Amino acid sequence: MTAITNLLDLDPAQLIAYCGELGEKPFRAKQLQRWIHQFGVSDFEAMTDLAKSLRDKLAGRACVSSPAVISDHTSTDGTRKWLLDVGQGNAIETVFIPEENRGTLCISTQAGCAVNCRFCSTGKQGFNRNLTVAEIIGQLWMAEFELRKTKGMIAGQKGERQITNVVMMGMGEPLLNFEPTVTALKLMLDDNAYGLSRRRVTLSTSGVVPMIDKLSQECPVALAVSLHASNDVLRDGLIPLNKKHPLSELMAACKRYLEFAPRDFVTFEYCMLEGVNDGDHHARELLELVRDVPCKFNLIPFNPFPESGLKRSNNLRIKAFAQILSDGGLVTTIRKTRGDDIDAACGQLAGEVQDRTRVQERMQKQAEYQKKFGSNFGRIVEIT
Repeated sequence: MTAITNLLDLDPAQLIAYCGELGEKPFRAKQLQRWIHQFGVSDFEAMTDLAKSLRDKLAGRACVSSPAVISDHTSTDGTRKWLLDVGQGNAIETVFIPEENRGTLCISTQAGCAVNCRFCSTGKQGFNRNLTVAEIIGQLWMAEFELRKTKGMIAGQKGERQITNVVMMGMGEPLLNFEPTVTALKLMLDDNAYGLSRRRVTLSTSGVVPMIDKLSQECPVALAVSLHASNDVLRDGLIPLNKKHPLSELMAACKRYLEFAPRDFVTFEYCMLEGVNDGDHHARELLELVRDVPCKFNLIPFNPFPESGLKRSNNLRIKAFAQILSDGGLVTTIRKTRGDDIDAACGQLAGEVQDRTRVQERMQKQAEYQKKFGSNFGRIVEIT
């Protein structure tokens, strides 16, 4: 029995090669791409400018299939969140954030996350697996054409684009699922698919330095870095990956990336945690840390969840922190919290993950040790 190929898994070059295997010329791949990614058509019979012989071949060998929607919720502020089934008990979340002049889709790249940042609820669920290309680009495919349906557009018509920006800021660390993520990025940028500008596609990373360098060579898009700390000691406790790639290495990688990036700055994301990283001295340390890196700062009010043990900095503290950065010459914004009533805000995406990394077990063990020895007993307890 011939294996069914999901055409959402193929980038432009791969789709040309696939059509070649079917005895078709390269222009057929471009036609297919437009039907799939510009018109949202999954039924080959509806692709009317394809030869009947090709439609017959595709019907028995290929499909266009994105992850199935489990639930679909809309916030009071218009933010929309989908829970998508990626099989074997795993589900991921995708979020659309509408604004006056743009619509931004936040995409997941993994079922769970192995980085386990202290302030992020995704990591507390552990990690199961990397998503495929079809599962990554399928989020954009599903969301774009669901939103067009909401606008009353007719299926199969190109229509007005609903999603103008994409951020790889959902569940998972994109650079730890490098090849599928880059293939999906290439589809987002291709003129025969979504035709997005590199400036309108942003990849957010917690700081996987070798992969930042690799991305700059293969598919540079706008770069955002989850910084969240002004020194290595503090960042080690918030982002365990920092122990492998400390701040000096991360800053150097950011400077190298800007040689290829579509923007002339890196965005540093900074989650504001009361009494942890929000002091005036932390802001001054940041000014020193990034003095040689063209950048802007996006301060993010923390969205609490029970397992974190952390609190959100109050608004006055956030504004005072922002003022120090601004006075130091850095463009600084404070992110408006969107979709928190449906748990769609930054750091809240959780989905459903069949954990292979025993995070919950480690957290329970840590809680037991802290109860026995006091709250100052180490933050991380390794068990084997």
